[in-house]
Formats: sequence, structure tokens, C-alpha cells
Amino acid sequence: MNIGLVCPASLPATQFGGILFLAVDIARESTKLGNNAVIYTTNLDFANNANTFNKELPDVEEIEKFTIKRSNVWFNFHLFFFNPGMYFQLMKDSPDVIHTIGIRSFQSIIAAIVAKRKGIPLVISDQGGLTTHPELNQGGFLKKLFYKIQKPIIQFIINNATKISVANEYEREIFKEFTDESKIEIIRNGINQDSMISKTTDFKIKYDIESSYVLFVGRFSKVKGIDILLKAIRNLKNNDELKNMVFVIMGVDFGFQREMLQIIDEYGINEKVLVIKNPSRDDVIAAYEQSEFLVLPSRWELSPLTPLEGFAFKKTVISSNVHGIPYTLEKDENCLLIQDEDSDELSKLILELLKDDKKRIELGISGFNRVNSELNSKIMVKKTLKIYESVVQDND
Repeated sequence: MNIGLVCPASLPATQFGGILFLAVDIARESTKLGNNAVIYTTNLDFANNANTFNKELPDVEEIEKFTIKRSNVWFNFHLFFFNPGMYFQLMKDSPDVIHTIGIRSFQSIIAAIVAKRKGIPLVISDQGGLTTHPELNQGGFLKKLFYKIQKPIIQFIINNATKISVANEYEREIFKEFTDESKIEIIRNGINQDSMISKTTDFKIKYDIESSYVLFVGRFSKVKGIDILLKAIRNLKNNDELKNMVFVIMGVDFGFQREMLQIIDEYGINEKVLVIKNPSRDDVIAAYEQSEFLVLPSRWELSPLTPLEGFAFKKTVISSNVHGIPYTLEKDENCLLIQDEDSDELSKLILELLKDDKKRIELGISGFNRVNSELNSKIMVKKTLKIYESVVQDND
């Protein structure tokens, strides 16, 4: 089967997040099973920001057994990357099935148009919170107008979809507002366990960390709840349990970095916090391995992959009980969950895990077992391929 995967960004822009990793994992695993997979995307490079497009990246690149085809971005607006060259690539190649990931994108518009013109089955996934992401209600007049204009375009993409793949029950409810439930299928996100290997031999030595640490990995964005974590650290900064403990915050700036650093100064917690900007993928993986546990107090998540990556190293996570998180993580089974915005509760749970080695270890092992049994890319892709095979067969 010839599979066309469409997304706004691909390698080497790993900081783009879950959309990128989902497409790459599907491409990687499906080719291992004897299929051909091409990722159609932009030339986003993500060198320190979300607006770096690199014309030096090859237009066609073979990685492992799959192919990435890039086309240049003419202009962009709020992560909407205009690369019309993708249309001609897809029209020429005419894959057996097109799977577009990230519906609020120019790339999904192209995918829907090509699928309609060529009579190709179209599978869609969002991964971005189609109507529930907080940023949809933020920003100035132009941004709000832009999102309003997108509504009929999104409906066009959904109407032309043969099948909709969603990560959990929470996302299924979102799509039921747009289409019949029979079109929707739940395939839970999984991580590539084979890629959880780092060239960074000792993370603590590299960053001169002499104590144990709690880890945050994510975009420097207010949506990620970094300020909630910083309040919790302020609450704990004089606690004896944290004398030999620091908090490592790793990520890329999505508009909150300056405010984050100001808050750290204002709270007087510089000695308790190590900020690592624009970390390499190797450093992120190494950080998981040597951490005590993860903290992800997000205000919104659809189906977070970061906790699953922590699970791969038997590290549990404290997260928030909002949106798609409780459909991905199991409270008191493999994680601890706080109420939204509750920094005081977060402080208490951080102390609880630091004091209770047995509980911390058991939660981490439970998360590891769930990744092994269900939330991994091999199982995710096998289920995705069944959708492809079904829609292609029905189209013949």
C-alpha cells in the first residue's frame, strides 16, 4: 500500500510536538510492515522558534525506509504554513490513501482537495483540540477573525474524510459536533519505544546537576501550566525535603519564556530551577531517564505523549485532571492528578512522591506496563493500517 501522510512539520523539527511524532511513527512502522510511506510536509526547521524555514533542507529525503517530501513555505500566520508546492507533489504521486494530521492547517486543506479530485480515501486526525484549545479564544482581532474563517474550511475537510482517527473518548466527543459518530474511530496514541535511546551519556554531568531533580518537558507556553509549577516550587522552596532537589524545565519558547524567567526571579527560586532552552532530542530522552518523576500541570492537553515517554523509563507523572489528560493517564494507577490551576495541591503531591519511594516506583512501573501493552507505536500503527486497508478496499 502507498501511504501519503500529510502534516505541517516533520523532521528535523522535533520540537513541533505530537503531530510530527505521530506521522513519523506511522511512516516508520508501516514501512517495516511492507508498505510504502511518504510524509508530505513543509521545510520547517524549528531552529529556536516556530518560524524558521530552511531552504537548505532536501526536497526529498529518505529516512530509514520512509520518505519525506518537503515544499517551501511562502508565508505563515499563527502556525498556518502556506506551501502550495505540496499540492503538486500529492497530485503527481497519487497515493492509495491520504492521512492528514492537524486539521487547522493549510496542509489538511491540500490533502482534502487532492483526495476529492483524485478519488483517494482520506483519513484525518487532529491532535490539536479542534474547538477546545484555549488559544482559540485568545489573541487580537486578526487572530480571532482567522479562526472564524477556518470554520467552513474545517467542515469541508471533515465532510470529505472517509474516516476520522481520534486519540480518545474526549476527542471523539469533539468530532461528534461535526459529523456522524460512525465515521470516528478511537486509536490511542503511542510512543516509539525503540527511539527512547540517547547519545547523551550522562545528563547530570552535562548540565552540572549534583542533586536529584523533578522534570518538566514541554513548550514554554502558558497553556502548559509552567506558572502553576513555579508557584508550587515557591511554596516548597524552604521545605527540608527539597534541600537536595532541583526542578529542570526543558523546552522551546512559545511566547512564555520571558515571563517564565521573570516569575522565577520574582519568586526567588533561581537556585531551585534549571531552565534548559531548545534542548536536543537526545538531551530530553536522557533527562527522562535520570529524573525522579515528571510534572505536567497543563491547562489543556488532548492526548499528551510526554508522560508516556516518561513511562518508558518507569517514571510517573503529576498532571492535571482536565480535557484529554484523564483519558490518557489513569489517576492513582500510573499517575497523580491535580485539579486545574491548583498549585497548592501540586506542592502536596510533589512532596508525597518525594517522600514515598514505594508509591513513586509502583506508579512508574504501572505506566511502563501500560506503554508496553497498549500505548506504543507498534500497536497504534497496526490499528491505523487496518483503517487504511478498510477504506482502500471500500474505495475499489
